[in-house]
Amino acid sequence: MLASFFATFLIGLREGLEAALVVGILVAYLTRLDRRDALPKLWTGVGLAIALALGVGAIFTFGAYMLTFEAQELLGGGLSLLAVAMVTWMIFWMQKAGRTLKAGLEGGLDKALRGGVWALVVIGFVSVAREGVETTLLLWSMVQSFGESPVALLGALLGLVTAVVLGWFIARGMLRLNLGRFFTWTGGVLVFVAAGVLAYAFHDLQEAGALPGPFGAGAPLDPATGAVATGWAGFPFGWAFDVSTTIAPDSALAVLLQATVGFMPQMTWLQVIAWVMYIAIVAPLFFRGVRANRRPRPAGASASDAAPRSTAPVEPARVVSSPTAPPATATP
Repeated sequence: MLASFFATFLIGLREGLEAALVVGILVAYLTRLDRRDALPKLWTGVGLAIALALGVGAIFTFGAYMLTFEAQELLGGGLSLLAVAMVTWMIFWMQKAGRTLKAGLEGGLDKALRGGVWALVVIGFVSVAREGVETTLLLWSMVQSFGESPVALLGALLGLVTAVVLGWFIARGMLRLNLGRFFTWTGGVLVFVAAGVLAYAFHDLQEAGALPGPFGAGAPLDPATGAVATGWAGFPFGWAFDVSTTIAPDSALAVLLQATVGFMPQMTWLQVIAWVMYIAIVAPLFFRGVRANRRPRPAGASASDAAPRSTAPVEPARVVSSPTAPPATATP
């Protein structure tokens, strides 16, 4: 129970803090320009983005009840694949765009100020909608896989609330946080979380009959027992392993392993292959990006090239997002 709570709390905290920082940058820039009259339009866009994310979650949650079992599994598997794709893209996007995030947002806001009311609404909406929909899909997929909806949803809610509070403290200069290290560590955790969601997506698609597996007529059978074969005898469409007698599927250990590394006591070969392939491809690329961000900049690099590494939303607090640099102190 605590494992599912912690997993969704972490997702809500990380994704919520990203959105809070984006909104904080936009609000701070408008305040610095003495354009507080534009804030209601920006908040309108943010509110519409939050409503979209909640609406997407409600449609998937309540709409699934009207579907057949196969359709529910097909929907769950497809949305889980989409969530994995979005999360993977966001992990690498933050590695690249995190350095120039503030400058990019302020440049977009300058254009929006010249474009009128709807342009401000749109930039507020777009800045948060991507994070909101991504978070909704990922949390929905995780809640479905855990089967502990109330606890998992509570963890996600508290994570989002914590992110908003932290974002407000950072914006006010009341908190110093090395965002580079925060997003590096949570990004590494998200790689394994996404691998687990991908494995569960394959499980759903196999149950729906969209992929061959132990639930279909073509599953390899054990000639001695007539059950679906396990181990190498079950390759590639049977069970890779089954340790349910040692680790009960509903035990705290099973939930903890599924929440952290995507392990399930009974997994199909396609699930294991998908998990291994994802980790083998994404993890090296992620850590290569981490090492690249830690390399010292050339001596001839200008101050403007180095400055955008901060993702702090407002002055006077300057939060250094470099994974190796110590947090900058707030100026008076």
